[in-house]
Amino acid sequence: MQTVPTSPVPDPGARIRIIALGDELLAGVGDARALGWLGRAVASEQGADARIDVFSAALPGETSAELADRWDEDVKRRFSDEGRADGSIDHRVVLGLGRADIEAGVSLARSRLNLAKILDGLERLRIPAFVVGPAPSRDPGTTAAVRELSSAFEDVCARRRIPYVDTVRGLTGHDQWESDIAHSPGDHPGQTGYGLIAWLVLHGGFGSWLGTSS
Repeated sequence: MQTVPTSPVPDPGARIRIIALGDELLAGVGDARALGWLGRAVASEQGADARIDVFSAALPGETSAELADRWDEDVKRRFSDEGRADGSIDHRVVLGLGRADIEAGVSLARSRLNLAKILDGLERLRIPAFVVGPAPSRDPGTTAAVRELSSAFEDVCARRRIPYVDTVRGLTGHDQWESDIAHSPGDHPGQTGYGLIAWLVLHGGFGSWLGTSS
């Protein structure tokens, strides 16, 4: 993206434009209500004025390296220079990180660097970020690896004071999650599981990050 010029503080009534990047869980694959966790979280914060708009760009099975290669172009295509300039649009980016790095054999060090590249790029553009980590798998071995990956992602975010939701910590061993994912045709949740992720996101400061609730 081109360098973004200094702009006014968004108007309190500005539309909030969420640009969401992530994998199949961001898209809500397997959710009979087709809302996923992001749709549920946004609906909870939307309010009567309905000023939150979501522009998603999800790709199944995406690694952090692939996300690091595409984030700039996908954000650019959903960004309004005019809205930034006149303060009518408050742009924000949500990253829904998956666990594809594990299957692809991406090292933890490289995963960290990939996320850092994205977050530092967003910082240069002065676009606030909110990061949701990978969810646990039905396979205990994969979940153990997800724990390590999520911890690495969380550290990258903590160093930059960017909110991070560790879903693997919040969901592993949760009876409803375990039952939901066990009955899913794929290694992803159904309605119950997506509702649980949304709950974690909402209690992870999503509303205060958006400025819609405290």
